[in-house]
Amino acid sequence: MKRIITNSVDETEVLARDLALSVSKPCFIALFGGMGMGKTAFVRGFCKGIGFEGDVSSPTFSLVHEYHGGKFSVYHFDMYRVVGYESLYSTGFFDFPSESIIICEWSENIEEFLPDNAIRITLSRGEQDDQRIFEIEGDID
Repeated sequence: MKRIITNSVDETEVLARDLALSVSKPCFIALFGGMGMGKTAFVRGFCKGIGFEGDVSSPTFSLVHEYHGGKFSVYHFDMYRVVGYESLYSTGFFDFPSESIIICEWSENIEEFLPDNAIRITLSRGEQDDQRIFEIEGDID
């Protein structure tokens, strides 16, 4: 497991951008962590890293946002309100293209359905308000 600490939203975005630069194939990234931990900032930085130039925002109400135009298409899911198989199925979660990257916020809500090879990233608060601790399990490349 890799452990990385960031001290600002900007540093979180840079961390995610740098991780994205090392991605050479489609993958599934499962984000774990409570409200305000920087999950969407991570996705924003990741999308910049693969070359997406548009806006990235939380898909809390729409459940999924699609970002095209970079090295890979990214499907950004928010599972905050998803409970059980039927509600997960209704999001389109099982229908994503195999040549894409899936980034899923609130993965703790669907943990039993995550792929075995998912890259798991747990975000938690550090000692200062803006400090975040990233614990990364799995192979980004």
